Amino acid sequence: MMARMLVLRFPREIVDKPIVTNLVRNYNLTFNILKAQIYPRKEGMVVLELRGNRDDFHEGVQYLKDIGVVIESIAQAIRRDEDKCYQCGACTAVCPTGALHIERPEMSVLFESERCSACELCVKACPSRAMIVTFDKNIALE
Repeated sequence: MMARMLVLRFPREIVDKPIVTNLVRNYNLTFNILKAQIYPRKEGMVVLELRGNRDDFHEGVQYLKDIGVVIESIAQAIRRDEDKCYQCGACTAVCPTGALHIERPEMSVLFESERCSACELCVKACPSRAMIVTFDKNIALE
């Protein structure tokens, strides 16, 4: 199984095509769209997590390149600044993967980064701004 965070940039000629549907149907890939800006007759941009077996993943990426999609691979991670966190638990209410949860009976907030999907919901929910997004654009698609 292979998963990568990708930024897809669509030229105006193909923004109205069912590109993501084709990735699912023709290449057995799954996706999670994290951010998108697509306007009719203009360029578009989608940040997504693309997941599937290695061969399907590479064939799907090649399909995207062949139709003119510009692909950037990014690694995104969330980290917690322990000095800023005051254990309020607001982040645990929005975390879809359970990476942030409350340990009882101590009532301390635990962060298991390996379970984090980098959805950024905790970043928005954190009143002390202790949750930080980091990016690395140097991750290869191979």
